Amino acid sequence: MADTQLLLNVLTLTNNKAVAGQKTIFISCSHESLDSRDLELATQGNMVLEVLALPDAPDELIQQRLVSLQAIRRSGFRFAFDDSVLTPAYESWVPLASFIKFDLSAVEAGSLSALVKLAKSKSNAILIAGNVETAQQHVHASSAGFPLFQGQWFSQLVLAPAQKVRPAQASILQLINMVRQQASDEDIEEVFKREPTLSFILLRFINSAGFGMRTEVTSFRHAVMLLGHKRLFKWAALLMTSASLGGAPQAVGATAVVRGRLMELLTAQLLSNEESDSAFVVGVFSLLDTMLSMSMESALVNLSLPANINDALLHRGGPLAPILELTLACESGDSTEVARLASALSLDRHQVNKAHLQALSWAETLGD
Repeated sequence: MADTQLLLNVLTLTNNKAVAGQKTIFISCSHESLDSRDLELATQGNMVLEVLALPDAPDELIQQRLVSLQAIRRSGFRFAFDDSVLTPAYESWVPLASFIKFDLSAVEAGSLSALVKLAKSKSNAILIAGNVETAQQHVHASSAGFPLFQGQWFSQLVLAPAQKVRPAQASILQLINMVRQQASDEDIEEVFKREPTLSFILLRFINSAGFGMRTEVTSFRHAVMLLGHKRLFKWAALLMTSASLGGAPQAVGATAVVRGRLMELLTAQLLSNEESDSAFVVGVFSLLDTMLSMSMESALVNLSLPANINDALLHRGGPLAPILELTLACESGDSTEVARLASALSLDRHQVNKAHLQALSWAETLGD
């Protein structure tokens, strides 16, 4: 997606109280977009501009750009540079760096400690290990001294031998089956009585700003009365993402929530509101294998899910599959692939960008 378009969307997002002031927002910017007057509209305090080095640029151009960067820095923005800033040609940029990002796909694991030492000798910037795609890379980078990480390593499935579903997770799976089978309210309530933590988490979700209830929901029976079994199915799936249930890293649950909401928003535009509830479950459960540390087939074998959800998760088939594919592409940051998949669904980039940012914003409201 174009820098300027993404920037405009994020500038709109930062006016949302659910996000502004709570999260540090990193925006990849071209040098051309840094000259845009749109920066004047931004909430500078929580925004970091990611700026790459100028390829094969003469010293004169680097110094010219320095003047512009200094002005932007004085206005309150922070900068994240790649590791090129540590080379002699960019020595004058180093004092402007709040973050320095290293691309681990281009760095040998054995050299990480030396690179961290070099960076710390030249700058007080916070170091980021970027493109961390495996748990092993994460361990190496952490051992080398990187405090921040970017990448999808946390969502990679690691099969554990003879992995058993945790009791709280088993209760959620049972709850989902009972809701699908239209069990009585009394029988479903028994599940919450055995796992009171689940009741607390469910009520916290339902009473969060993102749900928009006018009155506080105080009990499971109250929730069923307001939601009905059909919508409770969606919220039961959401319970699986709670970090308090243990197991997978917290980032897995957070990513699953964003996937679910993004799929829900896109499906509402493309199909129907009824299908959008199923799409939400597909997005959340697309990481069910990682949450449970078992294959998707094993994770779903004991779940009674609608055919369209099973088809999308197991076979990447059915009407929800291309929307799931687009959702995953949005995570990857591959703008070419996002544009291709969006076009195939008759969506434009603006619609996808807006939905993605809305999903990120909505995820931040859960539990507030």
